[in-house]
Amino acid sequence: MPGYQVKFESVLIGDTRYPIRSLLDGNQYHDPDGAAAAAGIPEAAWPLFGLVWPSARIMADAMLSKNIRGKRILEVGCGLGLASLVLQQRGGNITASDCHPLTDSFLQHNALRCGLPVVPYQNGNWATANPALGKFDLIIGSDLLYDRELPSQLAGFLDRHCADNAEVIVLDPGRGNKNAFTRAMQARGYRFSERAAARRQNSGEAYKGHFLTYTRGRIDS
Repeated sequence: MPGYQVKFESVLIGDTRYPIRSLLDGNQYHDPDGAAAAAGIPEAAWPLFGLVWPSARIMADAMLSKNIRGKRILEVGCGLGLASLVLQQRGGNITASDCHPLTDSFLQHNALRCGLPVVPYQNGNWATANPALGKFDLIIGSDLLYDRELPSQLAGFLDRHCADNAEVIVLDPGRGNKNAFTRAMQARGYRFSERAAARRQNSGEAYKGHFLTYTRGRIDS
């Protein structure tokens, strides 16, 4: 690819292998027109969208059995969109979102490689208005709380895009900002529960993290 290098890997989710194009490593960077910088993405964070993260694997696996009937679903900070690909495979009403300028092209390329239709995609910058997004019954995201300033931004974004009866599931690998995020969500009227995630990825590698669930209104689980 011009300006950055990629690799092709096979990601096991449940019993299915998903062929994924990802960035070669965390040292890639290419922002010739300043689109990423304009979206608030610093050079060091530029490659993060394009890597297969452990939390993304675990969230995608969890979406294999999640009740999605009749729900409009949003994946926030989707990156390569593994969970969105699983939900698309299941026929879910999924929209993927991120603020990285290359996310959509990687997502659609990987959907094609997986033999799936185009995954609906919208910009999702937590710090700005995103009027095209609308509201959702289920919002999911993995490894989102990696900076201290993010809990308040993310809580505000989620609240703007949650339906009256909504469930938010965030998979956190223990970044240290969970409590601040939970307080921000509870201040907006959301109920909170927590459970441990699977201790191992499908790859066999150890994983330590928790599913953080925030609900308001009546939820059909």
